[in-house]
Amino acid sequence: MNITENNVVQQIKRKNEKAITFIINQHGGLLTAIIKRHLNYHQQDYEECLDDVLLSIWNNIDSFDPTKNSFKHWIAAIAKYKAIDYQRRQLTIRNQQFAVSDIDESMVMTKQPPEISFVEDLLEQLSGSERKIFEKYYLEGTPSSEIAKEFDAKESWIYNKLSRGRKKLKRFSKSKV
Repeated sequence: MNITENNVVQQIKRKNEKAITFIINQHGGLLTAIIKRHLNYHQQDYEECLDDVLLSIWNNIDSFDPTKNSFKHWIAAIAKYKAIDYQRRQLTIRNQQFAVSDIDESMVMTKQPPEISFVEDLLEQLSGSERKIFEKYYLEGTPSSEIAKEFDAKESWIYNKLSRGRKKLKRFSKSKV
C-alpha cells in the first residue's frame, strides 16, 4: 500500500514501518531545521534527537488529534520540544562537568585519615542544607534533579547552593594552608 499524507497516521497506528520512511522523505527537512535551530550542532546529538522524535511520533500517534492541528504541525511540535530537552541535557552535562572540575581532589574523601579530617573540617564550614546537598551531589553522586525534588526546589537553586558551597570551601581551604 502506498503511504500518503492522507493515510500516514493510520499507517503508523497499524505499525507500518514504511510510514517512518515516508515521514523522513516528506518532513525530514522540516524536522532537521527545527532540531538544528535548538541544538548546538553536534551530529551525534542531532541524530539521537531525530531518532527520539521519530520514536515519539511512533509511540504517541494515538494522541494526535486532527481537529486540533495538522500532522505536520504536530510532528514539528514534537521535534521542537525534543530538541529543547536535548539542549537542556547538554547544558546540565556541561554544568556538572564544570562543577566537578571546580573541586580539588583534596576536597573529596580519600582513605588517608588526615585528609578525611580535612574534608570533615571543610564540610563543617557549610550550612546544614548546603552540606547535605554537597554530600549528596559530590560524595554520593545523586543527580541534581533528584536533590531538587527532595528539597522541593528548582534545580537552579541546587546549582546555586553548590556554587556557593565550593566558594566557601575554597576560601576556607586557602586559609588553612
